[in-house]
Amino acid sequence: MRRRHLSFIAKIAILFASLLFSAPAWADRVVTDQIGRQVHIPDAVNRVVILQHQTLNIAVQLDAMDKVVGVLDEWKKQLGANYVRLAPQLPNLPMPGGLTKVNIEELLKLKPDVVFVTNYAPADMVKQIEDSGLAVVAISLLDVPPEEATKLNPSVKDEPAAIDAGFATGVRLIADVLGRKDKGEEMIAVTKKTRKLVADRLADIPQDKRVPVYMANPDLTTYGRGKYTGLMMERAGAHNVASSITGFKQVTMEDVLKWDPAVIFVQERYPAVVDDIKKAPSWQTIDAVKNGRIYLMPEYAKAWGYPMPEAMALGELWMAKELYPERFKDIDMQKEADAYYKEFYRTDYRAAQ
Repeated sequence: MRRRHLSFIAKIAILFASLLFSAPAWADRVVTDQIGRQVHIPDAVNRVVILQHQTLNIAVQLDAMDKVVGVLDEWKKQLGANYVRLAPQLPNLPMPGGLTKVNIEELLKLKPDVVFVTNYAPADMVKQIEDSGLAVVAISLLDVPPEEATKLNPSVKDEPAAIDAGFATGVRLIADVLGRKDKGEEMIAVTKKTRKLVADRLADIPQDKRVPVYMANPDLTTYGRGKYTGLMMERAGAHNVASSITGFKQVTMEDVLKWDPAVIFVQERYPAVVDDIKKAPSWQTIDAVKNGRIYLMPEYAKAWGYPMPEAMALGELWMAKELYPERFKDIDMQKEADAYYKEFYRTDYRAAQ
């Protein structure tokens, strides 16, 4: 009887050990997301839902869309209608939520291993997803203290350091979760190379000689301090006329008239803004309008509040060349863009347009 009992225990032990070591679904690891949370994720992540357009943009460039089973419902508005040519599967993917909302029933149907959200996703939204048993990873692409990390417009003391460190950390985290570590490192390296080139050529321009620039978004919204757009302009040798505000905010026409920018940039996803500015009587006295210096930015110059790899690798260079063409005569932006797109979008820029 005793021998039979021991045999039974041994069989149970063997069965437990075989389950423990042969079932990858049981294995997990811990990552730290960009709002400081410790998140348990499976060792092998094969299904993800992305509810943030910046993370989606990076996932496309990491060639990881085979793992994406759901995306945010605002992807077309945030990435631009033309973006679909770079990720043709997007219109066919389920959309179980957005930046600040989620349909938990639809999300659960997709059985994701990980759900990516933005850093300012409401706490109750994150809790709802977590309570359903799913791993939630928040991405900010900004390195700030925990008390600022969940804010839409966080307070940033050292913008260049916070953005550079946050970008690298965010890309590495996304690449790690998606199993694309090497590609993530390539992406970071390309941005550093361009950053040095632009910085070296503009180093001797004093602050009071920099071109005053305004970033025009719909409804008189723009970017001030604490957002990548402001740093992008600064690195390209511009003076952001809206630097007196913090974050992404709506300003007034009186503000813009007072600032009187010499150049106006408009993001590629908002082409209607260019026409509005050219036609509206209220804009006609502004220096940039009088001199025809209103530029619709190319797709790769993503002047968003969050740093994007192509904006850092190409956009800052493009902007610097527009503002100081004589210093960048040798730079062929078409060639630069084609090389980047071939590497990260698997097509050249000319073919992708």
